Amino acid sequence: MSTQATGPEPLVAILARIDAAAARVGRRVELLAVSKTHSASAVAAVAAAGQRRFGENYVQEAQGKIEALRPLGLRWHLIGHLQSNKAALAASLFDCVESVDRPKLLPLLDAGRAAAGLPPLDILLQVNIDDETTKSGCAPAELPALAEAVRSCPHLRLRGLMSIPAPAHDLAARGRSFAALRILFDELASKDSGVDTLSMGMSEDFELAIAEGATEVRVGSALFGARTAADRESGIGNR
Repeated sequence: MSTQATGPEPLVAILARIDAAAARVGRRVELLAVSKTHSASAVAAVAAAGQRRFGENYVQEAQGKIEALRPLGLRWHLIGHLQSNKAALAASLFDCVESVDRPKLLPLLDAGRAAAGLPPLDILLQVNIDDETTKSGCAPAELPALAEAVRSCPHLRLRGLMSIPAPAHDLAARGRSFAALRILFDELASKDSGVDTLSMGMSEDFELAIAEGATEVRVGSALFGARTAADRESGIGNR
């Protein structure tokens, strides 16, 4: 696969692998195309091949792409760490925020969504499943209170969990992290019928994540390839 390809061939290949892994476990799995650092034209090329869901790390970087591509009717997810001062803007731009990791964000997102006059914003709670000091995410013990805080906000809708496990060359260790997140997800879903999304797994390990319970996988480099010269010149990637 070409590292610069952004047309239908990479998408078709990735979707085939996702579908095969999903069929083995009898579960529907969605692809979130991680478009951070890539231009609106690169996103449009993948969208033209049929992909509708895209993930971005930075609110301001995403804003230009979201506005430029609004006629395409795409669905946008924020997957990067969210600063409090960007919460209201994020609530007005995105369809889902997957990186909620502290209660302070919730009233800001709720108020921002209300001010925008949009339907409830989908929320995933980010879990620091491996207790890494360099990773965002709440501790597993903090999940019940954080979930209850989401439920108290009328303009937010709790949908599930997201995590980025610690890097591990040992796939068995990565699998254990995914399995631990699945247990937390099942506990949350048993108390809330609206919880249906477990976002875990990226380009190098999404098939393992699916085997362990993922309903959404986040794939960027295997789909978009390396950042292009045009992207660098456009300044995409700057906060």
